[in-house]
Amino acid sequence: MGAAIKKVKQKMSLKLIPFMGMASAFSFLIMMFNIPIPGGSSGHAIGAGLIALILGPWVAVVSVSVAIVLQAFIFSDGGITAIGANCFNMAVVIPFVAYGVFKITRGKSQSPVRINIAAFLAGYISLCTGAIVTAIELGIQPLIAVSPEGQSLNSPYSLSIALPVMAIENLLVFGIVEGLLTTLLFTYFYQNNKYFIEVLKH
Repeated sequence: MGAAIKKVKQKMSLKLIPFMGMASAFSFLIMMFNIPIPGGSSGHAIGAGLIALILGPWVAVVSVSVAIVLQAFIFSDGGITAIGANCFNMAVVIPFVAYGVFKITRGKSQSPVRINIAAFLAGYISLCTGAIVTAIELGIQPLIAVSPEGQSLNSPYSLSIALPVMAIENLLVFGIVEGLLTTLLFTYFYQNNKYFIEVLKH
């Protein structure tokens, strides 16, 4: 978080600060729509990939982390003691994966079709990656945090359950939703906001 704040201070224009606030609000809002899934977790869109594509991955780290912290303290969503893990999974892993996937897929192409494909893959792959990282963290809990009686103190589901369940749900449902959401909103910004077009060219 310290590195992200330093990067944002160095590179970000004051004109974009309101957009950071809107990015946090957007992420906060869409993350509130949690859908429970088997395996002890839930699925939801995040918007971190979209924020990374529009404002950069370092800005996404800060914006999404703010949303996660507010959710934890106001609604107990995710839990206060899990803020670190949640910020890592959703505000670090997802933005940088999305940014990397987009850059690699798009290359230097200005083709709208190529850009749309790149945006979809960025949203889809990044969310699925974040979900898999989360599943691994949950799945190893019975190995590292147990009571004297041998019961898991946190997630009761082993890696053999948590990983396939979260991977399948996100690969088949939530990743697609995130990919479509990223594509639609990114395309809108790209086509209608000259400022962001200039930012994206660099």
